[in-house]
Amino acid sequence: MRIVLYGFEPFGGEAINPSQLVARALDGAQIGGAQIVGHVLPVETGSLPARLQGILQSEPPTAILGLGQAGGSPSLAVERIAVNVLESTIPDNQGYQGKGEAIREEGPAGLLSTLPATEILEHWRASAIPGYLSNSAGTFCCNQGLYETLAWARERDKALPVGFIHLPYLPGQAAEHDPARTPSMALDTMKKGVELAIETIIANQRRRVEEASKGAEEPKRTKGELWIPRGR
Repeated sequence: MRIVLYGFEPFGGEAINPSQLVARALDGAQIGGAQIVGHVLPVETGSLPARLQGILQSEPPTAILGLGQAGGSPSLAVERIAVNVLESTIPDNQGYQGKGEAIREEGPAGLLSTLPATEILEHWRASAIPGYLSNSAGTFCCNQGLYETLAWARERDKALPVGFIHLPYLPGQAAEHDPARTPSMALDTMKKGVELAIETIIANQRRRVEEASKGAEEPKRTKGELWIPRGR
């Protein structure tokens, strides 16, 4: 099993991006029997689709998990949906600033994440890691990355988990803003939260495969039909 994990480089004048650090820290790790392949992507709207396509084609994944920075967020956030919109209040690292155009001209207005979000939240809560289900991934590169990866899986009819988790500021970042009003989280806590999410994704995927396998082994009976199991 191979999990493609991606984060982003710093943007908006920040010196660091927590998603960058977590993706690098987990690159090459073995979690739940799966190999983690970590990537750090530039915050470039124009090149992002091709970069993601190249990664996914060269490293066929069992699941895809994106990470991004959400400054001001109080905790980890599992994103529910990606919307087909490019719009931002700041330019990306190449100077491009979306003004409301579509990510994909012929694409659906929105695509839902296929992560087991409820289970992830339950495991976070059990491990005392704060997290919540978010209904907006924004309209910047994080949302674009989620939309592109969901579209990639959809086009190939791949029933694989695809989703995105936003991370809050690190304490050092919060200290540079308004410490009295800017929430933050330690890097180790973020990393543990992502590890738990990956463990949950893998366990959920294995359970679905096992259930599908069992269902295929048992012949379906019509109403009123006497079923006699075959001898072994």
